Amino acid sequence: MEAYQKSFGDIQNELGVFNQGLNKSQIDKYKHLFGKNEIIEEKHESTLIIFVNQFKDLLVIILIVAGIISAISGEFESTIVILIVITLNALLGTFQTVKAQKSIDSLKKLSIPKVKVIREGKVQEINSNELVVGDIVNIEAGDVIAGDGRLKEAVNLQINESALTGESNSVEKQLLPIDKKCTIGDMNNMVFSGSLVTNGTGQYIVTAVGMKSELGKIAGMLNETKQRKTPLQRTLDEFSVKLSIGIIAICIIVLFMSVFIAKEHILDSLMVAVALAVAAIPEALGSIVTIVLSISTQKMAKENAIIKNLNAVESLGCVSVICSDKTGTLTQNKMSAIDIYTNRRVISVNDLDHHEYSHNVLLKTFSLCNNAAVNENHQVGDPTELALLNLYHDYTLKYSYKLSALRQLELPFDSTRKLMSISSKNHLYTKGAPDVLLKRCNRILIDGYKEILSEYERKRILHQNEKFARDGLRVIGIAYKEFYRNTLDINDEKDLVFVGLVSLIDPPRKESKEAVKNCLIAGIKPIMITGDHVVTACSIAKNIGIYHDGDLCLEGIQLEKMSNQELADILPKVSVYARVAPEHKIRIVKAWQDQGQIVAMTGDGVNDAPALKQSDIGVAMGVTGSEVSKDAASMILTDDNFATIVQAIITGRNVYTNIKNSIIYLLSGNLAAIICVLITSFLILPTPFLPVHLLFINLITDSLPAIAIGMEQGSDEILRQKPRGMNDSLLNKETLLQIGFEGLIICVFTMLAYFVGLKVNELFASSMAFGTLCLARLLHGFNCRSNLPLYKIPLNFYSIGAFVIGTVLLTWILISPNFHTFFSIGELSLRHLAMIFVFATIPSIVIQLYKMITSKHN
Repeated sequence: MEAYQKSFGDIQNELGVFNQGLNKSQIDKYKHLFGKNEIIEEKHESTLIIFVNQFKDLLVIILIVAGIISAISGEFESTIVILIVITLNALLGTFQTVKAQKSIDSLKKLSIPKVKVIREGKVQEINSNELVVGDIVNIEAGDVIAGDGRLKEAVNLQINESALTGESNSVEKQLLPIDKKCTIGDMNNMVFSGSLVTNGTGQYIVTAVGMKSELGKIAGMLNETKQRKTPLQRTLDEFSVKLSIGIIAICIIVLFMSVFIAKEHILDSLMVAVALAVAAIPEALGSIVTIVLSISTQKMAKENAIIKNLNAVESLGCVSVICSDKTGTLTQNKMSAIDIYTNRRVISVNDLDHHEYSHNVLLKTFSLCNNAAVNENHQVGDPTELALLNLYHDYTLKYSYKLSALRQLELPFDSTRKLMSISSKNHLYTKGAPDVLLKRCNRILIDGYKEILSEYERKRILHQNEKFARDGLRVIGIAYKEFYRNTLDINDEKDLVFVGLVSLIDPPRKESKEAVKNCLIAGIKPIMITGDHVVTACSIAKNIGIYHDGDLCLEGIQLEKMSNQELADILPKVSVYARVAPEHKIRIVKAWQDQGQIVAMTGDGVNDAPALKQSDIGVAMGVTGSEVSKDAASMILTDDNFATIVQAIITGRNVYTNIKNSIIYLLSGNLAAIICVLITSFLILPTPFLPVHLLFINLITDSLPAIAIGMEQGSDEILRQKPRGMNDSLLNKETLLQIGFEGLIICVFTMLAYFVGLKVNELFASSMAFGTLCLARLLHGFNCRSNLPLYKIPLNFYSIGAFVIGTVLLTWILISPNFHTFFSIGELSLRHLAMIFVFATIPSIVIQLYKMITSKHN
């Protein structure tokens, strides 16, 4: 049996601990048996290992081999440039990967520094990490629990466990064993590490510490949960493998032809193969993706979304399911009074009027029958009592209302009576569960008059109570009577006059409904996952548009009884999960991931952290969120605004489109160079590009326009597109045809320039080909900004700047004698320079004409 199913005496006997508490030998024994009250840290890779791992990419390995061959061939400039490029990429990757792993440290911080324990018959104050199983701990309002335990005493004890369960209401604690299996939220005879005492006093015996506590189990799940690769990472990995295989195959064919057909020297043939590899590999791709993502994170930070993991930006763009915590994420995580039933009618709390006698009694009860405290911005107490007290304070500020009655004696609330009573000089004010309260009432206050409470009137009140409950509201009954005694006991809670019902709710955030609507427009399924009760959860979900007719609401206990297949069968129909534990959240996220969906998980509590880490992108609340949830997440919302996620999704989708367009630009240009090299190899002609030419192209001609393309503004219209699938290839058939078409056109005119130059000599041929390919690719940067023709898209000053810088550098190299030796450039005449500009411009004219034709048909 679990601790909550046993009596306190049973646990005492098992541990051999009684009222005197632990002695020194027992402390040492239990510390050895059950461990310290500490969270075990997860080991992380060193910075050096992370740096080394950057070189495991196949494309990088091919470049390293090419650099070694260049060095053997005496082309040291090429070797140095290649090494600089791959080292810079590795440093960028390392910088973005190395982060402070604070999740476990944050869990440790949740433990209070001091706890009050009874040891050897004396009350002692010790550090929380010295707490051991078997310790007897005293607690009171304001304490944070350190170590899980079974309660021995509970006087009006209420504990807020929202960080673990997600339920906003404080839990009323009792001492009896629970004879059925239940989740944390229903273990009301237990206390759990990391939760907050909001009211009353108590004493418990520690049954679990450190990694064995519920908080520790969450830490364990965080350690076991590995962050998944983002869709972009998976796509780029797949792309790298395919491209690498293709490059190796082509290089082997060219090497074979050069050695055995053209009878070239082996080193010369190797240099041709190296040139081909350098031409094919988009060296700048890694840096460009990193730069584009970094720029996007800066933009999103201004929009209240802090991105911790760069790749999470792109992941947002393909999210198809958002699993959202209710409390504090979709709702405000604070109770508010909504409507009041009094004088046989329902009124809004805004319609309270102290001149109306029954309203005056309600206001007095809100203030007097209450143990919460509100001082400036500091509020302490049960959320329900805080809501009533805030309602009273708001009313007094608005109408300058002064309370005439003074509080004297108190009968505290307990879970058996389900009532709380306070006496003043002339009256007794009582609040509690409506069904229990009604049994103590024999009259009802109607328009200032006390009438007999008939059976019809009771049914009417109970019907209204049920109606409030069906709407997901918490209901408190209010009653009073004249009372002049100076003593107070539970026998005085009878012959009461019923005054009314107050309904309360943890209200949805104002922006939640619109944000959910936008999610549905974007083809994203929002799901509510909460530790709250199913009726409340479904009501909130229906109110903000998550739950629709025909959808299912599932409780954690039901989920536990289901097999993975049974869950998979109903998964698309379930919109709300209620009374769930942390392990349930992970299971739900995994279930959606097993169906090929990209899952985002939002949350703010400690209980959300494992699921945040398991999801494709975890989104934590920056204001109300725990440090654990923030550290486990990929993105933090600084305004706790669910709508910010939608804006982030728009940014993510635009980022993916921009990166894809950058890759199209890089590959179409590289393809042109590859075809040129292959043609000359087959025709046994001199290579059109030297390694130094290709490295200039990759470092300048590739990088600048590709980065500019990555900084396109994008459009909100992209939200109306369906999210792409997890297995959707970056290079689908349509994209490959586009790359092939554009690369072939650039190749044709580059080869025309090559043959014009070949009429003079080999140096002129390579110079003409180099100049034409460079300029054609700089112009091609404008073509790859969008599938639309240029006149249909706004100006991009980054693209213009990239073109101007690249063109100036290219022209300087072509006309300046100082660069001719280093770049192997011939003395080109003005006629040859003019031909380069003409040959380079024609491909863009053709591509733009094609875009104009196709855009009219779309």
